[in-house]
Amino acid sequence: MTDSLLTWLTANYIELLGAVLGFAYIFLSIRQHIFTWPVGLITSAIYVYVFLVSKFYADMLLQLYYVGVSIYGWYFWLKGNPDSKAELTVSRMPRRFYLPVIGITIVLFLIFLFGLKYYTDSPVPFGDSLTTAMSIVATWMLARKYLEHWLIWIFVDFFSAFLYGFKGLWPTVVLFLVYTGMAAVGYRSWKIDLNRQNA
Repeated sequence: MTDSLLTWLTANYIELLGAVLGFAYIFLSIRQHIFTWPVGLITSAIYVYVFLVSKFYADMLLQLYYVGVSIYGWYFWLKGNPDSKAELTVSRMPRRFYLPVIGITIVLFLIFLFGLKYYTDSPVPFGDSLTTAMSIVATWMLARKYLEHWLIWIFVDFFSAFLYGFKGLWPTVVLFLVYTGMAAVGYRSWKIDLNRQNA
């Protein structure tokens, strides 16, 4: 039993490290801590490799995007609101962004679906494309501290857990199930913070 566990840990240590850092990332983002971004950057770099090996190509590209958006979010959270120069605080996404965000999500989904279906050997092109498109939008929303990004993550994380189970990425399945619960906690925490600001 111990030998089997050691063998498994040795074979999957990179994925496990990514999962542990992923827990730290989501915890820090709930707390609105600036270290959300450097930890997220390292986590994403690890998962570029994990998803490449597992043939989750859209998710691999998503992790590359996360590396870039981590730098953007880090800068944005440090510098504050570009309009007022005040500290960036939790807010609701402006209604004028709803249609563009939905449109961008659909376009990204269709682009990824076409690419994965016709140019890769992805076993789950529909699911991989959907979660990737939604995650791109949600991460941008996190960088702007829009409350609604947590609702997107609840769906994406839960759905992703099933996809990773299909490929036998069990530490990542556990990570994404915990992510689902933590996204719900994050939504509640940020909503309390928003209500306190507006009181």
